Amino acid sequence: MLSACKKHLDEKHYCPHCKELMSCCSTPPIHVGDGLGWGTEVYFICLNDDCRLYKDGWNYIEEKFGHIASYRYMLLPGNTEGTPMMVGSKDAFKGCIIDPESIKLQDERYAKEKEAVAQLDTCVADKNLAPVLLLVLDEGADRKNRERAADLLVELNDLTCIDPIRNHTFRDDNLAHRINMAIKQLLKINFKKECPDCSEIIKAQAKKCQHCGKEF
Repeated sequence: MLSACKKHLDEKHYCPHCKELMSCCSTPPIHVGDGLGWGTEVYFICLNDDCRLYKDGWNYIEEKFGHIASYRYMLLPGNTEGTPMMVGSKDAFKGCIIDPESIKLQDERYAKEKEAVAQLDTCVADKNLAPVLLLVLDEGADRKNRERAADLLVELNDLTCIDPIRNHTFRDDNLAHRINMAIKQLLKINFKKECPDCSEIIKAQAKKCQHCGKEF
């Protein structure tokens, strides 16, 4: 999907009915016309509400078919001529618009993930926490890559990982549990514990938190 989007984002197509620039959109998973699919992951559609085809289409369809609907002009990549496509509401297909900036950010995120994964084999020897932390905290990263990074937390034995992890909300409960167990083990081998009140890391044998005064 990402490669298809980038391939067509720079294309410029104009609606023959209103001369406005058409929007590059992602195609719905099912073709409403024949159920066989679109044959492409992106298409161009005129979403101009002042387009003549769209404005006149409401009356035309109601008078001819007795339905409340209209038309949008649609063009598939690689074609020079498009076709009217029926829509049932003003907002139909507007949620499918592809945001170029969003695609760029996805690209950058993936590049960082790929670079971090490549560093996992040597991060323990290099004492390099950065790639592990990046993957652990990246909700868009591949699940297996995040799990592999989580399993390296104890080997790295770097307590500075705890604060950013504690300040992150994990959407995957199983991964969160895996990481919590790693932190628990990390604290144990360093004879440390977390204060239940202020969350600062203190000595395991401490009877009172040196940061907030909490007594145990």
